[in-house]
Amino acid sequence: MVDSLGDSLDRALEGAFTRRIPQSAQAQMKYLVKQLKGTKATAQALGISQRTVERYVSGKLKRPRQDLRGRIEREVKKRWQPQVRAKARKKAASTDGLVVSTRARFGFTAAPGTTDDARIRDITQALPPEYADQLFTAREQGATEQQLQQIAADGLARMYFRANNSRAHGLGVEFTDIEQIEIEL
Repeated sequence: MVDSLGDSLDRALEGAFTRRIPQSAQAQMKYLVKQLKGTKATAQALGISQRTVERYVSGKLKRPRQDLRGRIEREVKKRWQPQVRAKARKKAASTDGLVVSTRARFGFTAAPGTTDDARIRDITQALPPEYADQLFTAREQGATEQQLQQIAADGLARMYFRANNSRAHGLGVEFTDIEQIEIEL
């Protein structure tokens, strides 16, 4: 399965963590119980029973099934080091921007009567802070993968294909069939 742009944004922020997340199922479950203020809320977030959460916290259960392990880890990472995550996001959105590396199909529409057939391209391009801000804001507001891809396509069109809008004015870019995408802060 191809990574989504949203997952790649989350991983980029996780790269800013200064400490590792808790490693054992018991430590992760204790962290979630503390963050969500109770075993009932933790159970609802993970889709398991409250009693199962209590068993992990007490250490009676130690090795979760693979699907549950993934859900626990995802929920912990989502809440881990919120100030560090916010600082990295703010820095990317105000001064640094981000780097998008992708392998996808790009097609173009330009002046009337001219067209370039879409083809697979490998592109690594730095995007300015305003695109980082748009991507993170859209992600927080629950934007769809299509909406995130459109923001990335607009940034790649401006910076890569139109050289920061210094050439190829009016060139429209389609960003489809994403095989791979990775974002770095």
